[in-house]
Amino acid sequence: MDRHGRKDRQPVRDPVGAAVQPRVVIVGGAIVGSCVAYFLRMSGFEGAVTVVEQDPSYRRSSTSLSAASIRTQFGTPVNIHMSLFGAEFLRTVKSRFGPEADVGFVERGYLILGGPETVEARRAGAAMQRSQGADVSVLSPQETAARFPWINTDGLGIATTAEHHEGWFDAWALLSLVRRGAKDLGVDYVHAKASAIAITAGRVTGVKLDDGSVLQADWCVNAAGPGSGRLVRSVGIHLPVEPRKRTVFSIKAPLDRSGFPMLFDVSGAWIRPEGEGFICGIAPPEDEDPDATDDFDAAHELLENALWPALAHRVPALEELRVESAWAGHYEVNTLDHNGVIGFHDEVANLIFATGFSGHGVMHAPATGRGVAELITRGAFRSIDLSALGYHRVRSGTPLHETVVY
Repeated sequence: MDRHGRKDRQPVRDPVGAAVQPRVVIVGGAIVGSCVAYFLRMSGFEGAVTVVEQDPSYRRSSTSLSAASIRTQFGTPVNIHMSLFGAEFLRTVKSRFGPEADVGFVERGYLILGGPETVEARRAGAAMQRSQGADVSVLSPQETAARFPWINTDGLGIATTAEHHEGWFDAWALLSLVRRGAKDLGVDYVHAKASAIAITAGRVTGVKLDDGSVLQADWCVNAAGPGSGRLVRSVGIHLPVEPRKRTVFSIKAPLDRSGFPMLFDVSGAWIRPEGEGFICGIAPPEDEDPDATDDFDAAHELLENALWPALAHRVPALEELRVESAWAGHYEVNTLDHNGVIGFHDEVANLIFATGFSGHGVMHAPATGRGVAELITRGAFRSIDLSALGYHRVRSGTPLHETVVY
């Protein structure tokens, strides 16, 4: 056993038999990749850790462009446990990163609305969520109106909300803290684009960069977000992860923000407080949601055609909303089942996936980082069993559908 209580792993050896420290290369330096790097060091990993990030400004990163929210209201139990750890991580940033650390965590529940036809399934879902440790309450339309008097309850059958472990935060602040923490622990960040993974005899030997150089690797973590499927395609690995564009609108409206939740309507529209106003959005129809590689133009037509009518119906005060700005970012959508892919590739033993979160990557980054670090340092998941999210389901075409997707 080493000083961290782990079983000693056999050291990597060079061609003449001398022991060398293992090298981990993480492709993608946004919140997931940075959490992997941070937790590797916190787990006592002493080898080289290199993070490859093509845009250190993170201007187009899914992390910095996200709505940065966290929820426990999922249909898949493993996602609930990841969110519970994520909420704890957000609450304890000062103990990890110092007294000045602040991610602006507003712990306030999601309010997810459902129609009359969903009541039975939603009640069962809430019971499952509570059984996994979430603090979820079920509200009737009358209870919803009493608690949130600005809501029009026409067409509602049920609402669910959580008293704890949900809310929103500053994703850029979180990334900055984790990245700085990883650097302080000796992680090296390289400004480059990873063009391919080098594989020899069924093992990753390095990561090829766009300048022609190669970073030698004993472990490779694919945390490349929307680009992760494309990264492994050149070596014949199928990973059904593609970029999908999501537009966020910043608005002002004559509506009290105090106590306002992260609201998800039956229409798919969502809205929450941000700054002096609100941010909101809605996904496009599935048949109008193509691969969005290099497309970061805000879809302004969504506001007029779908979002505004839905919001104004549900919250009449939003008839008078005023748009302040809009931006678009990318979801890394796992087209198989809208769940993350975490863990070893089944044939390339030292290739690890940490991607495909389909909109919940920022909230699940701490649990993912800790889990991947456990795989590398201890050979298995220890804190949360993330094996249900493994690559095996991609190979077999057996989805683990996440049913609560926005």
